[in-house]
Amino acid sequence: MPLSLVIAEDSFLVREALTELLKSVPEVEVAAVVGDVSSLRAAVDHVRPDVVLSDIRMPPSDGDEGIRFAAELRETHPEIGVVILSQFADAEFAIELLDGGSDRRAYLLKERVGNRADLVAAITAVAEGGSVVDPKIVDELIAARSHAEDSPLRDLTSREREVLAELAKGKSNSAIAESLYLTKRAVEKHINAIFMKLNLRGSEEVSSRVAAALLFLAEEQRAPHRPAG
Repeated sequence: MPLSLVIAEDSFLVREALTELLKSVPEVEVAAVVGDVSSLRAAVDHVRPDVVLSDIRMPPSDGDEGIRFAAELRETHPEIGVVILSQFADAEFAIELLDGGSDRRAYLLKERVGNRADLVAAITAVAEGGSVVDPKIVDELIAARSHAEDSPLRDLTSREREVLAELAKGKSNSAIAESLYLTKRAVEKHINAIFMKLNLRGSEEVSSRVAAALLFLAEEQRAPHRPAG
């Protein structure tokens, strides 16, 4: 059975392009196409899609409606995946999107829309509970942290990588402690060490957790079989 998809994009031409791009994909069925947040909300309630493919900016305010709606879905329909399309290579938007956890969320640049395979892969990934972050976003985040060409996670211990892997799933400190059979205090110490090594100290707690998760997800995408350590 194909995945049910709702497309939300305020530009008529982009809506048509996305619909044309995906209508012949057997894995996806476009169930609704809308142009603003209120119509998107109504479509989601009516169709209950597997995935929402949304522009980052839509009426009425043309701000970050797509990301804020994704956060809303965390509460109302947590089973629905969201793929955000943006023309902005801005890590802060991706951090905001993953604020509540990385599961069932993807952030892609619109320049990749022409690559149907990449788009379908992202739609499928979020439907299955996974996460996708555009490599350009990760490159910007890594550059902002002033790291060398090697992985910014290179200095983490095996245990710190295990903690980071759980953190990237959106888990709380208590949940990480339970999963790894650690005390909550030990988890806090590991997370503080991770933030320090990734040059994330001094940021707000939530932003630091999400930025660290982004870096982890990036490495998983680039080298999925690389052993921890």
